[in-house]
Amino acid sequence: MSLVLWLSLLLICVLGAMSPGPSLAVVLRQTVSNGRGHGIAAGCAHALGVAAWAAATVWGLGVLVNRYETLYLALTWAGAAYLVWLGFNALRYASTPELQAENGTKKTYWQAARSGLFISLLNPKLAVFFTALFSQFVTADQGLEAQLIMVATASVVDGLWYTLVALLFSQAHLLAWLRRHVKRIEQLTGVVLIGLAVRVVIP
Repeated sequence: MSLVLWLSLLLICVLGAMSPGPSLAVVLRQTVSNGRGHGIAAGCAHALGVAAWAAATVWGLGVLVNRYETLYLALTWAGAAYLVWLGFNALRYASTPELQAENGTKKTYWQAARSGLFISLLNPKLAVFFTALFSQFVTADQGLEAQLIMVATASVVDGLWYTLVALLFSQAHLLAWLRRHVKRIEQLTGVVLIGLAVRVVIP
């Protein structure tokens, strides 16, 4: 893959990672509620999910998702159900944030990573995105090395972006302000996640 072609791929991946959506909401929630490390764990795990979708798309899954509507719908509904579950959890937490804190219910790093991984794995729109993206870069005689570069680029960009988000929003003064308003933030997060679930299943 030439440098110019790779830079084009890099730019599109950066723009795709920066687009707001449920992934951003999940990483922000982990950062505000549990801390910088949890936000980074969620972001890096999200990148692994992106890598899985990117690899699967390069090797044909994106074509299957586009061709078989039932498969796409099943994945879409599974993703929407997960968003609703996350949204209700956020609203439940918002109703008793003080109690949650007193009981020491801070999430583990594994739980944070799991939330980041699932939010990407249960998003079939990533398959559609990568199908549209990689169709511009995949050629019939393309070797494994070039395909791995494409997958790695998408994954690393995603992980770096969400790590940056976690680092930015975990700055002491900003994090203190966010935690003072954790109830409102959790309420907003819950509403946003449930709203995104509705948007996913209703075109």
